[in-house]
Amino acid sequence: MPGSDGAIKSLDEAKTCADKIGYPVMLKAASGGGGRGIRAVMKPDELAEAFATTRAEAKASFGDETLYMEKLLLHPRHIEFQILGDKHGNVVVLGERDCSLQRKNQKVIEECPAAILSQKQRDDMIEVCKTAAKKMGYFSTGTFEFMYEDGKFYFLETNTRLQVEHPVTEMVYGIDLVREQIRIAAGERLGYTQANIVPHGHAIEFRINAEDPETFIPNPGTISLYAPSGGLGVRVDSAAYTGYTIPPTYDSMIAKLIVHNTSRATCIMRATRALEEFVIEGVKTTIPLHKKLLNNRDFRQLNFDNHWLEHYLSSEPNPEDEIVPEQEKSEEE
Repeated sequence: MPGSDGAIKSLDEAKTCADKIGYPVMLKAASGGGGRGIRAVMKPDELAEAFATTRAEAKASFGDETLYMEKLLLHPRHIEFQILGDKHGNVVVLGERDCSLQRKNQKVIEECPAAILSQKQRDDMIEVCKTAAKKMGYFSTGTFEFMYEDGKFYFLETNTRLQVEHPVTEMVYGIDLVREQIRIAAGERLGYTQANIVPHGHAIEFRINAEDPETFIPNPGTISLYAPSGGLGVRVDSAAYTGYTIPPTYDSMIAKLIVHNTSRATCIMRATRALEEFVIEGVKTTIPLHKKLLNNRDFRQLNFDNHWLEHYLSSEPNPEDEIVPEQEKSEEE
């Protein structure tokens, strides 16, 4: 991605860099994560305030006010590739995840694979990631993250850890990434090559947060009834239970619902049933939002990017955007 060569140390440097790469630009905290310390700047007169605010947020959140700058893509998708490497130089890539449905740079729904990619694009990027990981001697789990727009990939960062959305990759590829991370740390070999890495079907993960589904205000408290959904192709990762008290101190995510099926269309139908069956009482959650998104025409037809969800949430509801039950039944047939 076009951007600064390193840290932006002053407002004057920020102005020079922004003029060089062209607006809009994105300011990012060098030590950032979780959607904090990141701010879009659409035009020159917004830069001074954005620079000061982002640096203060970075200092408060990470103890490091270092910022860098990069070009802001207007309609990108967030696509990331899962890698595994051992201490003996072996590397495999377990496909990719589409994490474009985000609110305030926080992922809301993740899918594996990214249905908008052609097989050639996927294969080419797998080779890029595998080559890069080998050259840097990477071992353990990890993710290479990219922005994708108009058929081009722009490298963002490497997450040298297990990510929240790792279960969708596990469901599609049948490999326990937590187990592999422990095996690699113990010095063991992967035991398989890229040719053994074969995807099966489609998986979607829904982050279920203790938040108001419309205002997104955190809603900590005691869960009076917790009854997660289950069945074939349905997985729930959570520590919650009936009587569990959600503290106000930490991240509001209380469960992850992961659904797998043979195709994206059948996965959506299975996910619709799983969300209907998932019961959490006593606190508000984002389950109603996930139900709405599954019935949205743009979501069904892959017509979204990183900014789509925030636009959807700020717009007046349009009945024509929703899939009616008769249409869903036709899709299933």
